[in-house]
Amino acid sequence: MPTDQREIVPLQRNRPRDTLGRPLRDLRISVTDRCNFRCPYCMPRERYDEHYRFLKSAERLGFEEIVRLTRLFVQLGVRKLRITGGEPLLRPGLPDLIGDLTTLGGVEDVALTTNGVLLAQHAAELRAAGLRRVTVSLDSLDPAIFARMAGGLGTPAEVLAGIEAAQRAGLTPIKINAVVQRGVNDDALFDLVEHFRGSEVIVRFIEYMDVGNRNDWQAAQVVPSRELIERIGARWPLRADAPGYVGEVAKRYRFEDGSGEIGFISSVTQPFCGDCSRARLSSDGKLYGCLFATSGLDLRGPLRSGADDGQLLEMIRDFWLIRADRYSELRGSKDQHGQRVEMNYVGG
Repeated sequence: MPTDQREIVPLQRNRPRDTLGRPLRDLRISVTDRCNFRCPYCMPRERYDEHYRFLKSAERLGFEEIVRLTRLFVQLGVRKLRITGGEPLLRPGLPDLIGDLTTLGGVEDVALTTNGVLLAQHAAELRAAGLRRVTVSLDSLDPAIFARMAGGLGTPAEVLAGIEAAQRAGLTPIKINAVVQRGVNDDALFDLVEHFRGSEVIVRFIEYMDVGNRNDWQAAQVVPSRELIERIGARWPLRADAPGYVGEVAKRYRFEDGSGEIGFISSVTQPFCGDCSRARLSSDGKLYGCLFATSGLDLRGPLRSGADDGQLLEMIRDFWLIRADRYSELRGSKDQHGQRVEMNYVGG
């Protein structure tokens, strides 16, 4: 059982800042490494086939363990939580975890990232458990392009049904994340913009990133956000909008005709490492300071070996104090090579 909270208070001399002065405000929690898609930029089918060994149930953090650790992160300044995977809706009983996390004191926001295929059957239950909003991955409305980018699994119709169910359930604002690859879906993006304009669903375009070690990333396939802004703005005039909060990853633009907003996440061409306040907890209980990290801090081992909350809190705090991650700003330099953690372990 967690140690009495009074034993932890003396450790809170101040909220930790890393070596670059960045606070700890956001925690991304991966609840599973499994996914029902095989997107080439994340889990290419040829490398995640039927023989691939995913984590066993006992190797994943249990919900009580996740809640216990999250409570400690909150004491160090975390205010926003995002549930990720893999595909988080594959984890049985997920609404129970959502319910526990949304009632933690100090938590201001809990969101979920999903590919949307299972969202229609879970949206109402998630909202009832306390979830407030979702982000849905959707790279194209064209069935052929969608199939290519999802590894031949799922359909745009299923994802759209999930989005509609989320809207009915009140899981808003809904954000759409579309990864853009040159020569794959960059010429089919107008359909996404046109479909969601005026619907209060916010489409965000993400530059194709070199996450993990298995997606055969090539810089030539990156479509810079500035190019997309020019192309989309030529059809639907845009104006830049102010960030919603410090450290927001998407640059926001509004349609001049009042039909909502659109966003661009430019990790490759316009890195935002300087404002990054995000930590990532993998499904097997490792703490990472960056999406591109090469190593993480094992919390599952000490937690299951009897470490009390004070000891775990100090481990997390010390990890953050020495954090110096800024991969996207240093991309390509000789010290940035190595085996990076795969995205299905730590979420996007």
